[in-house]
Amino acid sequence: MKTKDKEALKNLTPAELGSELRQAREKRFSLEFRHKMTPLTDPLELRALRRKIALLETVSAQKARAAKPAK
Repeated sequence: MKTKDKEALKNLTPAELGSELRQAREKRFSLEFRHKMTPLTDPLELRALRRKIALLETVSAQKARAAKPAK
């Protein structure tokens, strides 16, 4: 994932992050299911998708921590 894309994800609202995360997980499920039936033409797409999901979860957690007031 390019740096510009990462910066764009960091500027999303928590609701938009949740939506992106849900779509990415659905796409990953679909790709893995198809890959088990017949090999994908580009199996590296699964790796990229896993990494995008991890980045979305990380950014989402950072925003959640930043939103909580410090005690």
